[in-house]
Amino acid sequence: MTSKIKEVFSNIKAENRKALITYIVSGDPDTETTIEIMNSMVQQGTDVIELGIPFSDPMAEGISIQKGHERALEKGASLSGAFELLKKFRVNDKKTPIVFMGYMNTFESLGANKFMLEAVKASLDGILIVDMPPEESSSFSIEAEKVGVDIIRLIAPTTSSSRAKKICSQCSGYVYYISVKGITGASNINADEVKAKVSELRSHTDLPIAIGFGIKDADSASSIKDVADGVVVGSVFVDLIGEGGNIIERVKSKTKELSEVLN
Repeated sequence: MTSKIKEVFSNIKAENRKALITYIVSGDPDTETTIEIMNSMVQQGTDVIELGIPFSDPMAEGISIQKGHERALEKGASLSGAFELLKKFRVNDKKTPIVFMGYMNTFESLGANKFMLEAVKASLDGILIVDMPPEESSSFSIEAEKVGVDIIRLIAPTTSSSRAKKICSQCSGYVYYISVKGITGASNINADEVKAKVSELRSHTDLPIAIGFGIKDADSASSIKDVADGVVVGSVFVDLIGEGGNIIERVKSKTKELSEVLN
């Protein structure tokens, strides 16, 4: 069975455009608003949603997403809550691929087998565990393959070619290339460096390559879209959510801006 992620990227390629992958934190600012945000993102052109699983020590995140995790945790957000949230989202949207992105402690709390049972019930499409290297992910990899859940992995600018090759060989769905040396929300993307690294990655994998970290608007998305199969945008959305007020309209506007430049 073809995964929804693979199908989406195949369709996008046929349409000669790039995928928009948006990130928000599950339960930020609350469950119902998260679902409303997800629906509004899809309406405005989001192709895949990465749903951050709140964690008390999100080490790869900049201040924006850290605050999003804190807001969600203060409202009682959890991994089990994220599964329930996804089930509610699936009532009206059975097509949009959803990826849970988070940290090993949270995912390991359920164990690989139980996690994947819950993933199937909620129609989860992929997982991206930031601090789970291939060497420590055998149980999750085995259980994920059994149920058709993609395992997406991160590759950094500092990752060696041999290491990148190994990571790509144990990845499915798409490869997430970190465009800058630093945390989420960092800026100063060097388009030439990104192009060179992505070209190298393509010698290791046939999977789509999505580029994230530091992409906030049409200009930054446009600067690297020609070398990517998709772009990942997160911090700017978490900032918009943190501002409160008319969140949905601001999220819609930003999603539309990014979607249009990737068409």
